[in-house]
Amino acid sequence: MRFSIVALIAVVALVAVTGFAAADRLPNQTPENQVFSIDTVIDVTGAVDDKTTMSWVIASPGSIPTGILGASQTIADVTFRDSILTNGGKLAENKNFDFSSKDQGSGLYNIEQQKVLTYASTEGAHLVGEEEYTLSVAGNYADGDSNIRCVFSQADDDILPAFCNIVSAKSSLVNVNSAQISTKGQIRAVAENADTPAALNYQIAVTPDANSGSGFAEGTVKTVFAGSIMEARDGGDDNYDSDSATWNKTSATNSWKDTTEVTGGIKTLQKAFAYQSGFRV
Repeated sequence: MRFSIVALIAVVALVAVTGFAAADRLPNQTPENQVFSIDTVIDVTGAVDDKTTMSWVIASPGSIPTGILGASQTIADVTFRDSILTNGGKLAENKNFDFSSKDQGSGLYNIEQQKVLTYASTEGAHLVGEEEYTLSVAGNYADGDSNIRCVFSQADDDILPAFCNIVSAKSSLVNVNSAQISTKGQIRAVAENADTPAALNYQIAVTPDANSGSGFAEGTVKTVFAGSIMEARDGGDDNYDSDSATWNKTSATNSWKDTTEVTGGIKTLQKAFAYQSGFRV
């Protein structure tokens, strides 16, 4: 019996600016920056093991703290991993991974990956894979006398509050026998201007292999999009270290999770996730 997932199209878009709870201040670049690209092209009948991983932590001002963040300090912790494993079959893959530790403005990203693959099983072989992006940004209070205003501030010189926000996007491929799969992921974790938001975007599309003749992709595909937000408020006056101060007290929490799992004959599966968190001038 053939199961058909006719269409599953979902768009999850989260924007945290004025009027919402979450607002990140990103660290800025170090004097020495790194820029690199990894391009992968595979066309093979046989076993394949392809992995890309990255862990990146950056803080400013100053060095990466071993304990509590200092005043005005922010830290971004980014992890990325992508893997494909087959025990045979025919695989065609084109993957491009780009990284830059430089300050990025709105619409630009520190990490970008795009991948397109087509897989067809032979002699009972199958494909498994996983792709995950995680962005964690935290910051201590800071003076608000710059060109931005806190989302909760009443005056230009109020205190910008502390925060601790983490979001992730993940997809898993299990026992795939036939499919064409395309994904795209982006992360922005470093910026020169305090009003440039943190960002994480992810898209995945699963369609039939046109050469299979069946009209269905076959296998199991899972996606998980999740986030945990903790925000304080500004001090409200110059005595932000008094008992009435709120810059270091939790004023808002927000946790969310979106999961999808499909198994069988997949006609179309599309998922898209877009996240931004930052102050607005």
